Amino acid sequence: MKNRNSFYIIGITLVATLGGLLFGYDTAVISGADKSIQAYLSDGLGLSAFAHGATISSALIGCIIGGILSGLFSSKFGRKRTLFLAAFLFFLSALGSGNPEFIFFTKGEPTMGLLYMFNFYRIIGGIGVGLASAVSPMYIGEIAPADIRGRLVSINQFAIIFGMLVVYFVNWGIANGQTLEWINTVGWRRMFTSEAIPAGLFAFFLIFVPETPRYLALNNQDNKAIDILTRINGTERAKEIFQDIKASVEKSSAKLFSYGKIVIIIGILLSVFQQFVGINVALYYAPRIFESMGAAKDASMLQTVAMGLVNVIFTVVAILTVDKWGRKPLLMVGSIGMAIGMIAIGLLSFMEVIGISTLVFIIIYTASFMMSWGPICWVLISELFPNKIRGKAIAIAVAAQWAANYFISSTYPAMMEFSGGLTYWFYGLMSIISFFFVWKMVPETKGKTLEEVELLWKK
Repeated sequence: MKNRNSFYIIGITLVATLGGLLFGYDTAVISGADKSIQAYLSDGLGLSAFAHGATISSALIGCIIGGILSGLFSSKFGRKRTLFLAAFLFFLSALGSGNPEFIFFTKGEPTMGLLYMFNFYRIIGGIGVGLASAVSPMYIGEIAPADIRGRLVSINQFAIIFGMLVVYFVNWGIANGQTLEWINTVGWRRMFTSEAIPAGLFAFFLIFVPETPRYLALNNQDNKAIDILTRINGTERAKEIFQDIKASVEKSSAKLFSYGKIVIIIGILLSVFQQFVGINVALYYAPRIFESMGAAKDASMLQTVAMGLVNVIFTVVAILTVDKWGRKPLLMVGSIGMAIGMIAIGLLSFMEVIGISTLVFIIIYTASFMMSWGPICWVLISELFPNKIRGKAIAIAVAAQWAANYFISSTYPAMMEFSGGLTYWFYGLMSIISFFFVWKMVPETKGKTLEEVELLWKK
């Protein structure tokens, strides 16, 4: 489009994707601090492994809360202000998690009160993750021109993966060359506190980006909406898009099921399948593979770098192809790749074969996810729902995703105890079912404006 302000669009998108980067950063920062938290709090208080697990995963509770609240906040206060709130929560969580003794407790003296305070700060960060995971793709989806919307929303997934990679290197840089005693007293605190830097930058840059034109139109701020649409798309195209937005706003009601239940069900199932295919579990399993190949000493570092590179490369594949090939083909190809990977891993587990072959299938599985369900799920969630119900519907879909994440992550150890092979076959089965779900139920949204997508659900 000759009148399109590409530089402006990319600038806005990059600021919004900082929410995705912090999403990845916050969820992964715990990996480096895990053993130190155990030594200081869990072991210091004589708590069980279950209690330690609950502490390490407490941020997930915040993620579910943030996901639920995202619809209310983004509809009431706007997409931009909600992202600003997420940045503030990230900042507060970073400082608090790194120094949970602040004011009320003494350093080096673990108490149950201190444990609760640490969990409180982690939950605060989790709420930030829940808000950012819902509102960042929503913001980009509402700003982006139709023909490049998939690409731009996929960049948010890239930012999540990149945030994870960054924090792995930050954690490694903090711990490298230091004694275990120093890491357990000082190092882990710096790991958490380091998040304050990207959180502060996110809040600062948000000052310079606009509210989305869809939100402004919904709230009768027409002139502002037209100004932003004009700056993004040029005058003529801006007028066309604005008329479509106003038509969708005026003709619809604000009730969640105004457009039927099917669009909500599709959004929820997209979120659930993204977790039920077992991506987190695959990443948890990878260190064992590397250890079996003689990389025991630096297994975790090697694993995170290798998996990180696979994640980055194939997320880029999704970014480059999502607006050319479409959403449905990528999801269906990804489902097939994940099914092959997980079924093979399950078979090798039954045969008690572990090594290069297992690693190959883990990479096939992970690559398939990263070029499909990883980014494309967020693309579809950002664009499937009609303007009037987008905030509420995305909130439900994201909350469902975090609840599914918690369920899959928490059941994995018990399932592995019962049968490793059957566990991986279960994820393989979910991948197969996800293929048929996309084939039969998910509409193609490639190249359509959000208002054109909305017409799919008109009764």
